[in-house]
Amino acid sequence: MPGAPAQPDMTTQPRPVYVIGAGPGGLAVAAALRARGVRAVVIEKSDRVATSWRGHYDRLHLHTTRRLSGLPGLRIPRRFGRWVSRDDVVRYLEKYAEHHELEIITGVEVTRIDRATDPTPEGAEAGGWTLHATGGRELAAAAVVVATGFNHTPALPDWPGAGTYTGRLLHASEYRDAAPFAGLDVLVVGVGNTGAEIAVDLTEGGGDQRRRRRKDAEDTTARRAASVRLAVRTAPHIVRRSTAGWPAQRTGILVRRLPVRLVDRLGALVAKASVPDLSAYGLPRPTTGLYSRVREGAIPVQDVGLIDAVRARTVVPVAAVESVDGAEVVLADGSRIAPDVVIAATGYRRALEGLVGHLDVLDGRGRPLARAGRSPVSAPGLYFTGFTNPISGMLRELALDAEKIAKALPRRLS
Repeated sequence: MPGAPAQPDMTTQPRPVYVIGAGPGGLAVAAALRARGVRAVVIEKSDRVATSWRGHYDRLHLHTTRRLSGLPGLRIPRRFGRWVSRDDVVRYLEKYAEHHELEIITGVEVTRIDRATDPTPEGAEAGGWTLHATGGRELAAAAVVVATGFNHTPALPDWPGAGTYTGRLLHASEYRDAAPFAGLDVLVVGVGNTGAEIAVDLTEGGGDQRRRRRKDAEDTTARRAASVRLAVRTAPHIVRRSTAGWPAQRTGILVRRLPVRLVDRLGALVAKASVPDLSAYGLPRPTTGLYSRVREGAIPVQDVGLIDAVRARTVVPVAAVESVDGAEVVLADGSRIAPDVVIAATGYRRALEGLVGHLDVLDGRGRPLARAGRSPVSAPGLYFTGFTNPISGMLRELALDAEKIAKALPRRLS
């Protein structure tokens, strides 16, 4: 069939490379390996691919462009538009697995990875790896790629008194749309991209009213939250998703190799020219440079309505949460508020400790020591992908990592 991937002969490979996780990172690695004649088996704990994407909130669109978000061997269709929606990302990943005829095992969770016991002098590199999985399974792997995702386990802050809260407390991972919060006083905690977008969604009643018919606009008005506050601990850098047709992602790609101080200065100049000063509304400009914050793990907030919402005072920035006291939330400035709902957009943990923590391959923050297509020195044949949050775009970097891993692995296995 025209356009179909080549069918490599993998019958002489009794031990496959196991890829853990059927998200974009895992699928990309499996496809890149298959293209080089390496048998890769993807193991996914849920019942289908792209599970984490299916669970994101309804209004989510990629903040990276369609052209710069495709995975190896299959472009994202033009009909999905420039900023691809959540549902279309899922459709693309389903098609990607089908197009590349990937070998995927669903409903099986890998709980621990161990070096295979092998008497040869080469040790783990010769003996490979043993994967312990649900149902008492033990799988023998020539190599392993861990692609369980950057956003793996929701992280809720341990606020003093949180157990006494009489309202509803949920993590942002549980948020889908504004309808359940209609008419309520909502506090969103955390001003990353997720928190900012959820806050805007709550004020709009689940969608951009400029793109709706009059009747639909009236319906969304009925679904709006009564008030939305946004708790901010550290003022974020806000960037326009696109300026005069030029996406922020392309700027992120261009500046990645430049000195941090230079990018910080350039970022400050661009911000003054393109983003209004929101200090009077409770959201001052950050004091730390943009790229310095990126190196610390804080990605800029891409504006999809936050600036307008803050200026219209439909989203009201407040101080960070310090504690909870029954129905009240105590803020860092000493003030108290009594929201009906608290939505914690407070990030995720990688949760790799149980899987590989005993192998000395993680740093003090639980992140892999090796990345970008390299194995840790102490664990040859073990790879990681998708555990950074790059300014150049997650999907783009997953695609690049997949090619690097696929290039390195056959040499190691030969």
